[in-house]
Amino acid sequence: MLEAGQAVRVNLAGMQVGDVTFHAAVTDAVGTILRQTKKEPPTYLVRLLFSFRGVSEVEVPADRIKSG
Repeated sequence: MLEAGQAVRVNLAGMQVGDVTFHAAVTDAVGTILRQTKKEPPTYLVRLLFSFRGVSEVEVPADRIKSG
């Protein structure tokens, strides 16, 4: 279970957020959990340490998130 404020690394490869498509190289983006947005499948809103073309928050499935 991930918690708000927890530091994580997320795999964004192949995901699309708005007009931004993350390429295969974005497999270890650093961020912080803001909150859980869905229970099934578990999905979390993550604030990224670095903005990618103006995208600084992304919804990410739990299977793409690593603690620490």
